[in-house]
Amino acid sequence: MSNIVLHGFWRSSAAYRARIALNLKKIDYVQKNYALAKGEHKSEEFLAKNPQGLVPALEVGDKMITQSLCILEYLDHLSADNPLLPDNIDDQIRVKSIAYAIACEIHPLNNLRVTNYLRDPLNHSDDEVTMWYHHWVKQEFTALEKKLEREPETGDFCHGDKPGFADCFLVPQVYNANRFKCDVSPYANILRINENCLALEAFQKAIPENQPDAVI
Repeated sequence: MSNIVLHGFWRSSAAYRARIALNLKKIDYVQKNYALAKGEHKSEEFLAKNPQGLVPALEVGDKMITQSLCILEYLDHLSADNPLLPDNIDDQIRVKSIAYAIACEIHPLNNLRVTNYLRDPLNHSDDEVTMWYHHWVKQEFTALEKKLEREPETGDFCHGDKPGFADCFLVPQVYNANRFKCDVSPYANILRINENCLALEAFQKAIPENQPDAVI
């Protein structure tokens, strides 16, 4: 049995990123999943390992790595095979800028904790929360689409013709946008790259509905 444990939840987009990365790296791991709606991630056992009580968290021996951006970088240090990041620093920065735009500018504003807080205690309606979600996806997807269109480094994937770090972030965000019925039709490059990714086994295995704790 692998000594690497991914603590997650099937529909967590951040855990989805980590699953893709582990699959791309061909690193064996086991999953320990938590029903977030039931508060299982707030158990004393998990909080003792991860005081934030958030998923994903990657347990490697006696280490607990939290935050998906850090987890992906750690995986490249853990194994040199199938690197997620390019060797060249300029290329690394470009790839990280795409990933950070999603992880820092979209995801926190659309996180379940945020949208639940908008509903209660701030008393916003479901329609208002949906407008909030759509606003931030549209703003950042519009900018990302322009970046992908203009920069010659864009290939079959976010950077070149091999999937990597940025694609691990893009695919879960497109999944979420579709789930919340955002209009993604204007984003031809985003959709093309997403389709290319989902044709690969590493991404297919990471799809939320394919996880052992999925509730369909």
